Amino acid sequence: MQDIEELAKYVQDLITKFSEITESLSIEKSRSELQSLENQTLDENFWINNTNSTQVLAKISDLKKKISLVDNINNELHSNKDVIELLKIDNDEELKNELLNNLKNLEKEIEELEVSTLLSDKYDENNAIVTIHPGAGGTEAQDWAEMLYRMYTRWANANGFKVEELDYLDGEEAGLKSVTFLVSGRYSYGYLKAEHGVHRLVRISPFDSGGRRHTSFASVEVLPEIKDDSDVYINPDDIKMDVYRASGAGGQHINKTSSAVRLTHIPTGIVVACQTERSQFQNKDTAMKMLKSKLLALKEKANKEKIEDLKGVQMDIAWGSQIRSYVFCPYTLVKDHRTNFEVGDVQSVMDGNLNGFILAYLKMNSKNI
Repeated sequence: MQDIEELAKYVQDLITKFSEITESLSIEKSRSELQSLENQTLDENFWINNTNSTQVLAKISDLKKKISLVDNINNELHSNKDVIELLKIDNDEELKNELLNNLKNLEKEIEELEVSTLLSDKYDENNAIVTIHPGAGGTEAQDWAEMLYRMYTRWANANGFKVEELDYLDGEEAGLKSVTFLVSGRYSYGYLKAEHGVHRLVRISPFDSGGRRHTSFASVEVLPEIKDDSDVYINPDDIKMDVYRASGAGGQHINKTSSAVRLTHIPTGIVVACQTERSQFQNKDTAMKMLKSKLLALKEKANKEKIEDLKGVQMDIAWGSQIRSYVFCPYTLVKDHRTNFEVGDVQSVMDGNLNGFILAYLKMNSKNI
């Protein structure tokens, strides 16, 4: 059990960190903005423009959540300072345990608040379109790709995001050959952009009868979903559309009609596909969003001439190009090679515990700007 002096330092360190974060958040400016937006809703013409009113209400909701979180943390921190003073008078073990647990929870909330200050790029608030491809290695790599898909699904569910599968191709014996899915929710892309790159796995293979250690690779591509048509224009004459019968993972959801859609952007050679919607029209609409996201990424790299240049971290899904390693044997460790952030509990990470890696990446990026 920590002594009272250590607990007092813990509280003070959290208060100091919290003060630094709230200063960068300009919370008083947020309060003024909230008041201004709420005043707009009182205007009798507010509901005429449905698009604008929806955006304003969403902004109000976001500001209220941010302000409420800041106020609650602030109250809790100062309440805990009072508890420290009580403990100096009466060193009660039960109260110390309660205080320690409360401080650990507050530390997590402060960390989440810190992340929100680092998400300021143009598309950070957008949904994310994620594609996973296994590297060379057949069943081993395909199984690893499926493990990553599960990891991101677990992370999304634990953090209040929604996952919608857009395209899935089964592996030959196990795992998957490719999967594309949409992660919906504010700041989905801002968080998941940290995952873009090649991921390396080291483990004793369950597919090797000799029980030997194998290394597998898979690439993760993360792009923002583009909702504003003004960001990207696509000439209809530049698109080739193919339709085919859809089948989901494991052969489910087989359609009797050719509703799945594959779009090829002829000038760049970019190919996207969607097969999860019921109708061909819906699949085409979703595929167009995916294509716009890829073209935007290409546009942002305007000095590059080929699509291969856009996917620099994915040119070789092999040794030396990985952004992160997941080691199951001979020891357990997950290490990000860009930030050097690491976690010894591999299973926890595979169950979706990615926020430490994401925060470390965002902090590193903010220092490089």
